[in-house]
Amino acid sequence: MEIEIATIGGYEEVGRQMTAVRAGDDIVIFDMGLNLSKVLIHDNVQTEKMHSLDLIDMGAIPDDRIMSDLEGEVRAIVPTHGHLDHIGAISKLAHRYNAPVVATPFTIELVKQEIQDENKFMVENDLVKMDAGSSMEIGNGLELEFVNVTHSIIDAINPVLHTPEGAIVYGLDKRMDHTPVIGDPIDMKRFREIGREGEGVLCYIEDCTNANRKGRTPSESVARRHLQDVVTSMEDYDGGIVATTFSSHIARVKSLVEFAQEIDRTPLLGRSMEKYSGTAERLGFVDFPGEVGMFGHRRSYQRAFKRIMNEGKENFLPVVTGHQGEPRAMLTRMGRGETPYQLEDGDKVLFSARVIPEPTNEGQRYQSENLLQMQGARIYDEIHVSGHLCQEGHYTMLDALQPQHVIPSHQDMEGYSGYVHLAKNQGYDLGRDITVTHNGNVLQLV
Repeated sequence: MEIEIATIGGYEEVGRQMTAVRAGDDIVIFDMGLNLSKVLIHDNVQTEKMHSLDLIDMGAIPDDRIMSDLEGEVRAIVPTHGHLDHIGAISKLAHRYNAPVVATPFTIELVKQEIQDENKFMVENDLVKMDAGSSMEIGNGLELEFVNVTHSIIDAINPVLHTPEGAIVYGLDKRMDHTPVIGDPIDMKRFREIGREGEGVLCYIEDCTNANRKGRTPSESVARRHLQDVVTSMEDYDGGIVATTFSSHIARVKSLVEFAQEIDRTPLLGRSMEKYSGTAERLGFVDFPGEVGMFGHRRSYQRAFKRIMNEGKENFLPVVTGHQGEPRAMLTRMGRGETPYQLEDGDKVLFSARVIPEPTNEGQRYQSENLLQMQGARIYDEIHVSGHLCQEGHYTMLDALQPQHVIPSHQDMEGYSGYVHLAKNQGYDLGRDITVTHNGNVLQLV
């Protein structure tokens, strides 16, 4: 059986992930993502109203026209998790394929919301839910399996396509977390089994976000303890405390809510936070204790800010967007003095997130922090652990899977260097069984 891999997006940058695997006459697409930084550099861009070709030209979504070079039928579109760099282009591209979107329950709900917000295309692909640890037959003699992994969003998986020539393991995005705050630990037992059963692993496509970082990525439970230490140290502070993190990071939002309540402050979650946390609570992934204010619309959040100023900032802890310094995010608007919530000398701003390593984000975050400091805010930075493997995690995965071929992804060429060096130390040779490729390439494995 012929096996081809089309590296469509995310092989020259962090963002707009998309990969297609052809096994015989059947094709499975993994991820259809958005590169948000390419959107943010254009002011007031509304992607839901834009044509896919315009977004492709901007570098915001994958250029999937290479799919015409693959001779086969697309059987499934499989996003690994609900981050926009993995699902953000489904509403723009999925309608081109007569295939269902197959994902875990939380990811499917986020895909459904993306499709509902779409104003340009009618996306009518079936949405099929499949739990981590499950599998389904697909195409002619193929099996799609979901292996549970831990990441900075709940319900994440690594999909595995089992073929007669061996398994294709799509390894984006994960960390090796054995003590997660929400959900089950990464299923390393199953990865080791896949590496040793049948024909073994033909190809491993790996996320190299932290491949140049030594050591291992800490558990989310480490970030939780760090966050608890910071928040409880402010128990006697009678001014304002504002926190920001990834809206989709349900475990981190849960920790912020609980620690706010520990110091007798009412946590408030804004519009974007409510989208993810409300969905997670509705699906039973999380149960927020006590009183939590969730506001799904900007007007209601503005009223909440006025309430805070009237009743006293010492009684509340708002959790807002803006950890990357996005110009229109709530925290950045606070820094510009554009909200009813007025920052004062000594107020605390907690960044429970790290800057995504990309020039646009780094510049925006720098500007945002300067604006906040000009208002008198005291900034607490790096209360965070990454959602991606560092070098020792990569070593463990190579040892578990023992793949014949490795394809690094989710970085630029400089970012791949650490992974290539690590893989070479494990006996892989660049150009023979480790392939550093680019967007728009088709690789033939068998």
